Amino acid sequence: MEKLEVLVLLDVSSLEDKEKFEKHLKKEGFNIVEEEAFVYTAQSSTTTFSTKAYILEVFRKGLQKNSFKDANLIFLLNETPYPAYYYDHDTNDFELSKEESK
Repeated sequence: MEKLEVLVLLDVSSLEDKEKFEKHLKKEGFNIVEEEAFVYTAQSSTTTFSTKAYILEVFRKGLQKNSFKDANLIFLLNETPYPAYYYDHDTNDFELSKEESK
């Protein structure tokens, strides 16, 4: 199976500790894109479904180790954009954005 190129863009407000958050991401295999705020890359050798689940899980755990106001996430796998997600503080998880396709 060929490797998937992963690009993740996170829009987060009032993140308490960016350094702690990015240390978690690095440990999980994500690289920081220099000169870009909250943009990360990685490679995956699993299926797109597994990669999507992994991205959501890693970013959810990273945010839960911090305090923040709100967060939105969008990612591309091999340059294919996936729907946007938002962090729901009620479920403590990323949910598919209701504004998708506007």
